[in-house]
Formats: sequence, C-alpha cells, structure tokens
Amino acid sequence: MASIFEATAGSLIGPTGGGTVTQATNKSTAVTLNTESGQITMNGAELAGAAEVTFTVNNDKIAATDVVVVNHSSAGTAGSYLVQANSIADGSFAITVANVGSTASEAIVLSFVALKGASS
Repeated sequence: MASIFEATAGSLIGPTGGGTVTQATNKSTAVTLNTESGQITMNGAELAGAAEVTFTVNNDKIAATDVVVVNHSSAGTAGSYLVQANSIADGSFAITVANVGSTASEAIVLSFVALKGASS
C-alpha cells in the first residue's frame, strides 16, 4: 500500500487488487477471501426486519491488530442494512449485518478493505 505521503491529488490510496466471493447455503455461512480488499455477495436467504446475522470471513492477510472497514455497497435496498466488522483476529474477522428495513430476502453485496494496524 502506498504511503499517504506518496498519494497524489485525485488518486485513491489503499490496497490494490482485491477479490470476490459469494456466500453459499445461508447468510451465516463463513466465506474465505485472502485479499486485502474485496466484495462479498451474501446469500439470498431470508433475514427478517429487525434481525441480524454474523458470519466469519477467513482471510490470511488479516492480523489481530488490523482495522477492517466494511459497507453495504450494492444490490438490495439502500439504507436498509447496518454492517460492521468485528472479532478481528489473526486469519479472520466477522461481519454482522442488521436488517433495519422490511425486505427480508436480498443477496446484498458488501465491500471491505483491511488497513494494516500497529504491530505489537
């Protein structure tokens, strides 16, 4: 990743490259994506309004000291989901998705980026 001091006006900084994965079976099924950034297409199974689900992302690029930023980037009803990365550990992190809307069966797409944290 480029240093912030190497960034030029109008250019994004952060990991280059990335990957995609589609969740199988249901919304709590773990996925594996060994990239510093990427997109996860969630399974289209039901997630009722006011419900939440957590699933694991296995990723050998992640360290326990890293910061993972995730958001609902496309597909599904905009503004209907709250998304958070948590349980960050060496080799994995979790994502919790809460449905704050009323549509129950959408295969939403999540985008994430891992930022290298301080080493211990």
